[in-house]
Amino acid sequence: MARRGEARILVTLGCTDCRERTYNSSKNRRNDPQRLELMKFCPRCRKHVLHREVR
Repeated sequence: MARRGEARILVTLGCTDCRERTYNSSKNRRNDPQRLELMKFCPRCRKHVLHREVR
């Protein structure tokens, strides 16, 4: 049951090298207004690379 004015949203993460969108995550919009950046494994590049939030 969601509360009114919920700040948590779903975001898609895309690889910075090959631009493939492979991960989904959630973030709190109030605590993290900037784009989310995480080091994740890209199956297309077959290595750990920076994944950035795609809008």
